[in-house]
Amino acid sequence: MSELTPEMSGEWRFDPAHTRIGFSTRHAMVTKVRGAFNDFDGVIRADVENPSNSSVKLTIKVASIDTRNAQRDEHLRTNDFFDAPNYPEITFRSTHIDQVEDRNYIVNGDLTIRGITKPVSIPIEFVGVERDPAGNLRAGFEGSRRIDRQSFGVKWNTALDSGGVLVSDRILLEFEVSAVKVENDAG
Repeated sequence: MSELTPEMSGEWRFDPAHTRIGFSTRHAMVTKVRGAFNDFDGVIRADVENPSNSSVKLTIKVASIDTRNAQRDEHLRTNDFFDAPNYPEITFRSTHIDQVEDRNYIVNGDLTIRGITKPVSIPIEFVGVERDPAGNLRAGFEGSRRIDRQSFGVKWNTALDSGGVLVSDRILLEFEVSAVKVENDAG
């Protein structure tokens, strides 16, 4: 099923085993470093007939950051970057969802990093819906959004001899979501 139908309205939970909440940024001005958060909880409340009544909530555990380099991950957890002991979660709460085309949405909401909340608009594409082998109704969504990490208090950097900096201020947030519909067991 590639099109939304009224039966798809309801609650959907992110499937952590098949979802990637990631990021990428320039390192030393010449290469990209990619990472992801491995511990998160996300819920979509979908209203197919009126998408503006839909909502998204996402909570990410900062300590779960994974860039495939343990030393870098530990540094990212410190006060130089995310300050995980004092700000253990990154949150996103949608405030409004706009459908811009049949399969494309803008999810507007409040992103909180290090206790600083800023409005963010994230373009999201609805990939499709299928029943998986276990009988679960599963929906796919993908999107990305560039943010300025400095505006969220993530300011650490080191100057390079060339005049550039070690870590870019521009971070690309990446969302590849597989959400499973919560079936109502009442009956």
